Amino acid sequence: MSRERMSDDDVTHYPSLKDRVVFITGGGSGIGAAMTRAFHHQGARVVLVDIDEAASRTLVEELKAETGAAPHYRYCDVRDVAALQAVIAEVGASLGPIHTLVNNAANDDRHRWQDIDADYWDERMSLNLRPMFFAAQAAAHQMIEAGGGSIINFGSISVQMAIGSLSSYITAKAAVHGLTRSLARDLGVHGIRVNTLVPGSILTERQLEKWIGPDDEASIQQHQCLKFRLEAHHVAPLALFLASADSRAISGQELAVDGGWG
Repeated sequence: MSRERMSDDDVTHYPSLKDRVVFITGGGSGIGAAMTRAFHHQGARVVLVDIDEAASRTLVEELKAETGAAPHYRYCDVRDVAALQAVIAEVGASLGPIHTLVNNAANDDRHRWQDIDADYWDERMSLNLRPMFFAAQAAAHQMIEAGGGSIINFGSISVQMAIGSLSSYITAKAAVHGLTRSLARDLGVHGIRVNTLVPGSILTERQLEKWIGPDDEASIQQHQCLKFRLEAHHVAPLALFLASADSRAISGQELAVDGGWG
């Protein structure tokens, strides 16, 4: 069973996030939607990109009804590097420099190792790894001009686990921390922090519909120190902290929200 969702009165509010431009890939559903919601409620100017127009527009309307203001949605397939970087440039020109980049977009569809060919492998990397670098490359120029910022790359607990049928996904996620460490060194001189946020077994609707049944969930909770269902909204507070001025001395790190996996 999950813990009750916290209300706005229960969560920390970060004055340093108000009116900041936050760019979230895959921000229309799942963990990405929790990121969109959390940053929007902080008063940030949130831009979400996603290929799921229906889910994204529904989220935008929900947040507008809740707060009287709406985050900004842009359709974008992050596998298209030119399109992704063009959206980032347009956002910088229209809303102001991006302060926080949340590299969340990914797809963990299962695949048999026997069925993978070079085209499939490259397509998976074009979704699960490549956009992180090229989004960071484009957003970093804006952050440098603005005097600093925060890049949050999403890893995965799957890197620590022996899970079959996920070889390309886990390979991409294992590479994320190396990317984080190198970019943290390159960009730190400009006041840009780069960290990896590692979600544990977050039971989104997609996970529950496709792969996680009652027996799987029981096994997950055996591994967790905390015995409750981890959901997308549990991940958001760490992202807020990593984007805020409170984390100004933290970079090149890998931080987990996994309920104490062991």
